[in-house]
Amino acid sequence: MKPDFHSPTKGPLNLDKVVDEIIAYIKNDPERKYSIVVGSDSYPSNSIDYVTAIVVHREGRGGRYFWKKEHQQGKTPTLRNRIYQETTHSIETAQALIEKLDIKKLSGYDFAIHIDVGNTGSTRDMISEVVGMVKGNGFTAKTKPESYAASTVADKYT
Repeated sequence: MKPDFHSPTKGPLNLDKVVDEIIAYIKNDPERKYSIVVGSDSYPSNSIDYVTAIVVHREGRGGRYFWKKEHQQGKTPTLRNRIYQETTHSIETAQALIEKLDIKKLSGYDFAIHIDVGNTGSTRDMISEVVGMVKGNGFTAKTKPESYAASTVADKYT
């Protein structure tokens, strides 16, 4: 499996190695409360880059994150289509991640998908649609200002 993700401390990793890193991080201090979140952001230019981040937050003690970038050539989609695509990237990554975490029998963490939409700005009319996409796939959705995995971590690499 090729390394799709990047870690600031571990370098390129495939999803299996990301899961191993998450498990090791949680087992390092198992008495703490953890949340795992997935979020995506995009940046249009002549083409478009989608960045998806996986963040493991050890509440009160920092966290770790992993990110991957996908480059899409061709016509830049509308803002609405970009937000839908970002949400789809997050859902697909979350599904693959949860499947692997379940196989490794990791439990006891909160899980959410962070969406790069908020009550102000041009994305406010889309909130119910993309939150519905996330909830319809069985995940908790967080929007701005709580969606740091999308609006801060993924945004850093777009």
